[in-house]
Amino acid sequence: MASNFTTENTVIVVFGASGDLAKKKTYPALFGLYRNKFLSRETHIVGYARSDIELEEFKKRIVSYLKFIPSERSLVDGFLEHLHYVSGQYDKDEPYQKLNQYLETLAADKPEMNRVFYMALPPSVFIPVAQHVKKNVYTTKGFNRLIVEKPFGKDFDSSKVLLNALGSCFKEEEIYRIDHYLGKEMVKNIMSLRFANVFLGAIWNREYIDNVQITFKEPFGTEGRGGYFDEFGIIRDVMQNHLLQILSLVAMESPASLDAEDIRSAKVDVLKFIEPITQDDILIGQYVGSEDGSKPGYLDDDTVPKGSNTPTYAVASMFVNNERWQGTPFILKCGKALNEQKAEIRIQFRDVENCIFPHHSRNELVIRVQPNEAVYMKITNKKPGLSMDTVISELDLSYRRRFSDMRIPEAYEALILDALQGDHSNFVRDDELDEAWRIFTPILHQIEGEHIEPLKYVYGSRGPEEAHQFIESHGFRRDRQEYIWVDDGHQRSK
Repeated sequence: MASNFTTENTVIVVFGASGDLAKKKTYPALFGLYRNKFLSRETHIVGYARSDIELEEFKKRIVSYLKFIPSERSLVDGFLEHLHYVSGQYDKDEPYQKLNQYLETLAADKPEMNRVFYMALPPSVFIPVAQHVKKNVYTTKGFNRLIVEKPFGKDFDSSKVLLNALGSCFKEEEIYRIDHYLGKEMVKNIMSLRFANVFLGAIWNREYIDNVQITFKEPFGTEGRGGYFDEFGIIRDVMQNHLLQILSLVAMESPASLDAEDIRSAKVDVLKFIEPITQDDILIGQYVGSEDGSKPGYLDDDTVPKGSNTPTYAVASMFVNNERWQGTPFILKCGKALNEQKAEIRIQFRDVENCIFPHHSRNELVIRVQPNEAVYMKITNKKPGLSMDTVISELDLSYRRRFSDMRIPEAYEALILDALQGDHSNFVRDDELDEAWRIFTPILHQIEGEHIEPLKYVYGSRGPEEAHQFIESHGFRRDRQEYIWVDDGHQRSK
């Protein structure tokens, strides 16, 4: 069913249109919305970048990143008809005035033309672009919306500078700060699981849950992008935003409604109960070359500063000090150059008191965010046969089986559609950003100021050996029996 987010009188301006983010994420997401009739066939998409490219050449570059089957070629051609391109600098008024004239031409026969500005740009130009847009391209004939990509600063102070600068140009309700993890299907599913299922809601507290692990793993390193990564590190790149966002959804109280502001207020309320992380609460690592020598270490990357102590791995434990969660550790774990690609939430329940079965393992609810979206509950089950021996099994909702006839949208598709519809539910509010940086800024400054050395781990391993001891010291207990989750005949994980 087509969306009613607006009339056909809308133009989407993609700043940084010739860059990797726009080509790999923004334009494919817009094509996905177009293909599924969530974009009006009259919507204009205007790319803006410094590169002086002819429109036809720009379209060829975009097509090479679109995923489609041969029978959809006419759809692709239709989508390309909606693309425009304007080149110009980011720090001068004149190019923006030229852009504004172009947008006015597109709206020549329309009483109004809404404008959505997507900043697929490096953070160094967020502020000047926002300022020039407000001065030269802001419309009074329709709504204006600004979509901003992370990172939102490097610490509390730089975040406030960015917030204040953007806030002086656009109202908070006009700003949409993208954390693409909030657009992932299984992250959006957390609220449904929690608040629409009585048996989960009843046990979602410290009385039954021993610990919560939120994990993000990548099987590749910086691969020549170390110079960019080194400026931020894994804590800023993944933990302070993606994983903390998931934590807030797992831990928050039921919002008053599905209204965006009610949901975002419930998330902020949770973060207020978390103390800033100290050195005792975190362990950091940095990968070295693989054992066979085929993969280089982080410091072997020529783009990484010599002797850098930037973490490529981190595991942290934090506590939500409220009535529901007091004493329950939330363990956040993320890293590059690890043994697999995986993002998941693992909720481990307490032991059965005085259990009559000697080798029972703890129940776990696992929400697999990617790859192969799934929700499964690990349970102890009688092993078929004449004995009373037990085995770990699962109650399994694998999306590939249960929803095989449905397409799961890409995160960027979902979030861009939300922004077009004016739904802030899955975007980061300014006070939420303040709380997130309050929690992480002290430890980031300590790591950098005291040059704390990260533990070394081998490319392709599970991370530093000390990390396993750290996690177990915070309550996580490994299965007493062998268990491997099997999805459609493929072994996945324990």
